[in-house]
Amino acid sequence: MQNAVQEQFEELGVDKFFVEPRGKIAGPGTETRVNFTEHDEEIINRISGVRDTTPFMLGNVKLEYNDLVRYSIVGGVEEKSKDLIVSLKIEQGKYLDDKDTGKIVLGSQYYHNNIFKKPVEIGDKIIIKGEKFRVIGILESFGNPPDDKSVYITIDEFKRLFPEKNGQIDSIIVQIEKGEDLKEVSEKVEKKLRSERNVDEKNQDFRILTPEELLEILGNILNIITGFLLGVAGISLVVGAIGVANTMYSSVLERRREIGVMKAVGARNKDVLGVFVIESGLIGLGGGLIGIIIGAGFSKLVEYIAANQLGTSLLKAAFPFYLFAGCLTFAFFIGIISGTWPAWRAMKVKPVEVLRYE
Repeated sequence: MQNAVQEQFEELGVDKFFVEPRGKIAGPGTETRVNFTEHDEEIINRISGVRDTTPFMLGNVKLEYNDLVRYSIVGGVEEKSKDLIVSLKIEQGKYLDDKDTGKIVLGSQYYHNNIFKKPVEIGDKIIIKGEKFRVIGILESFGNPPDDKSVYITIDEFKRLFPEKNGQIDSIIVQIEKGEDLKEVSEKVEKKLRSERNVDEKNQDFRILTPEELLEILGNILNIITGFLLGVAGISLVVGAIGVANTMYSSVLERRREIGVMKAVGARNKDVLGVFVIESGLIGLGGGLIGIIIGAGFSKLVEYIAANQLGTSLLKAAFPFYLFAGCLTFAFFIGIISGTWPAWRAMKVKPVEVLRYE
């Protein structure tokens, strides 16, 4: 997942950032209503270091097609948004022109995942708010189900369908000039908007989100998930180590006669110790290998379910060589550590007493 998220942000580039009203990061429908208008976009465009901007408007709609009803998020976008928004890449058909009316572009799931029980094709018509919109394009999969289920129309069509929003903008994507520093330009935008909106830093009613900040937010979430999984793995490791120690201890008790014979024919204490330590290490190595095979299979299963049932490509199984090597080495040494005490007990076996008893 970390690799997939990193790839998405690398595609976004280091020359863009987002300006959003507070309360909008979770999408439309939040209780906090802070107006962001075309005037705010014009202010940002006039700031030194800003190359271009594009607004993004969001609304909830009911889609009707094939005698079925589905609910989705519709985005009002400009023609140039396809160059600034990483998720807007056309797979089939074409993108929206600013002058288009009655036309719509769909997320990939409408074609690939049969949301309407059959693929929506180029040229088909979808009803939104009682009006027919002709499908002119299908987007490539972004890997995130909400994005891949979204639909897009022009800004003008959006304003016409949602007059109650009064041209409210939900997000502004800002691209900086080549050679400019992203942090410096974003700080200029932040200060200028504060001044225009007459708010201080404490009462700021908007947020600036750079790719690094978004990656940090997602990274923190992934770290929590990773920490939880490491905790589970740690418990499994302790249980496995106890299992190896118990197995080796039982082995020592069952093979006391063999140990006595080994010592009687000249085996030294360190030879006996080495035999049992290596054996315990191999048991740990075998357990690690089985764990890797099961873990890899389960990871691929999760990836398959995520891609085919959930429609997301963010959950991708990664199997770097260093991970395999590290796991096997670690499992081997855990086995050795777990078998040290039983091996020490084996080393202390006295051949005369054992052979007399046997």
